[in-house]
Amino acid sequence: MNGNNHRVNRRRFLKSVGATGFGCVLARSVSADPNAVAKDRQPELPQLPRRKFGKTGEDVSALSLGAIQLVDNQVILVSSLKWGMTYWDTAYGYTGGNSEQCIGKFLEKNPEVRKKLFVATKASGAYNVEDVEDRLQTSLKRMNTDYIDVFYGVHVLNDISQLTDDLKSWAESAKKRGLIKYFGFSTHKNMERSLYEASKMGWIDAILTTYNFRLTKDAEMKKAIDACHKAGVALTAMKTQKSVTVDTDEDKKLMAHFSEKGFTEGQAKIKAVLEDERISAVTVGMNSVSLITENVAAVLDETKLSQQDKLALEQYAQATCSGYCAGCAEICDEAVPQAPYVSDVMRSLMYHNNYGDNHLARQSFAEIPAETRANLLKVDYSAAEARCPQKMPIARLMREAVAKLA
Repeated sequence: MNGNNHRVNRRRFLKSVGATGFGCVLARSVSADPNAVAKDRQPELPQLPRRKFGKTGEDVSALSLGAIQLVDNQVILVSSLKWGMTYWDTAYGYTGGNSEQCIGKFLEKNPEVRKKLFVATKASGAYNVEDVEDRLQTSLKRMNTDYIDVFYGVHVLNDISQLTDDLKSWAESAKKRGLIKYFGFSTHKNMERSLYEASKMGWIDAILTTYNFRLTKDAEMKKAIDACHKAGVALTAMKTQKSVTVDTDEDKKLMAHFSEKGFTEGQAKIKAVLEDERISAVTVGMNSVSLITENVAAVLDETKLSQQDKLALEQYAQATCSGYCAGCAEICDEAVPQAPYVSDVMRSLMYHNNYGDNHLARQSFAEIPAETRANLLKVDYSAAEARCPQKMPIARLMREAVAKLA
């Protein structure tokens, strides 16, 4: 596709619909009542493309609203709907439950919108089926809904053994009771093994997995994604990008490259993942209207990344790999068995350093067993550092995490 003829780049996008279209439409929608949604009216803005959600028969918006930082901002929900962003992703533990409650307030005032939405939530901190049931019931109540479209019964799956027969029976029961439509799990580490093994189980409908421009070339990840795709397991990509921070020369170089192309490095990272048609959607945490607009522009833009663009991302990934934990937790777990939560600590630190979400960072860190947290500074990480494919300074990062999050 010719980029000059078909591009909806950031500058042109904001100029064409930001000043005269988007701003006016949003103002009409939220000025009187931030919960108000236009009813029985044709869309006034371009609508996001939709993709098949595995073998479920559902179609979802290719861009999902990540409600990880949603507290009580109804404008964010209204804004997402204006672009056809009807796939909302939240969790029991996001913002201490406020994320789900915000959605609940919205649906209380706009109950007719529920049938248009595809809502996903996660059983944060659940360790058995009783916990999972409790999380589900609480989420249903908070969000003022009778059912969840996709329920991730294991939030942050560490090992495939967590998908027990009891959990399978519970998922079947929840479906029969009409409380959930589809069941799955989220995973931040050992993703390749988790995806591949789950593809053979036959009862996993959907997986929310870390997948980004750094992992698109990984042979094992490609194999795992292909296995899920062939099995009809719906895949939603998360952690496609960190928040934009210009800390290094590599950051400045990448931003300059894509600025010349007419879009941001964040938009390029979304496009890099969505060019893989096996991915049903990308979920991105969005806590402002401007960020929603920018990400929507990336998805509506039909221009494919050029080989030069892909090379820029690959070079950036190589130059900055020591600052990125790839989630290959089995390597660290085997190297330092006395501290089997290195990747979890890394993820907590990422929430603090890259997303600026200190609450989520501390919450995630607190979920690590207390005994492990108490011993983090006593462990020799030299073996893990020697084997780390990313060459990360693990010992230094563990000290940093304790200082910031303990």
